[in-house]
Amino acid sequence: MIRVGLVDDQAMVRVGLKMILESEPDIEVCGEAADGSQALAMAQGSLPDVVLMDIRMPGVDGLTATRELVAQCPNVSVVILTTFDEDEYIYEALRAGASGFLLKSADGDTLVNAVRVVAAGEALLAPEVTRRVIEKFASGGATASGADPDTHVPSPEAIGDLSEREVEVLILIARGLSNQEIASTLFLSTTTVKTHVSHILTKLGVRDRVQAVVEAYNSGIVLPRP
Repeated sequence: MIRVGLVDDQAMVRVGLKMILESEPDIEVCGEAADGSQALAMAQGSLPDVVLMDIRMPGVDGLTATRELVAQCPNVSVVILTTFDEDEYIYEALRAGASGFLLKSADGDTLVNAVRVVAAGEALLAPEVTRRVIEKFASGGATASGADPDTHVPSPEAIGDLSEREVEVLILIARGLSNQEIASTLFLSTTTVKTHVSHILTKLGVRDRVQAVVEAYNSGIVLPRP
């Protein structure tokens, strides 16, 4: 059973999300919070696998809450609920440790799939959001003074530590492919792909696939598509 926590200041939004998620036999909503200040206590008390986090809330915002939650509850994956006009928040949320993004306009199937993908340990690389985010990272747009100064940035030597196969896997991750799709593309087993992904994260010194994709673009291994 996938346990999900909801953080949004609008009660009706939480009700709608809960109705969609709990219509699925493998998902349960285990906790709710109305703002960022309640999010950490909810996560510590309810132990969700995934937290859906609104980014704009009164008081403690979703960015601050994500940073605290990821630091204190490393086994919880955070998915940011966002709209297209929140780029600057999104860049900082990536650095804070968010595992992905979900548009508030997404339909029920997309929501359910997002929860399952992130719960399985993969990043939610929605092309319509992530492409913009990654391109800003690649162009240096996310390195402003508002970024987390403690964020680890891999050195060129770290990128160079990747094997040829690991570079191939990283490129496919950056294109949004799942482990299963990468396995099919490279004629590997899913277990082997998972091992490659684990090695990539370790060598780059990053937390998850989203951060690895950012470094793929930063290093020039992958270039933004026109």
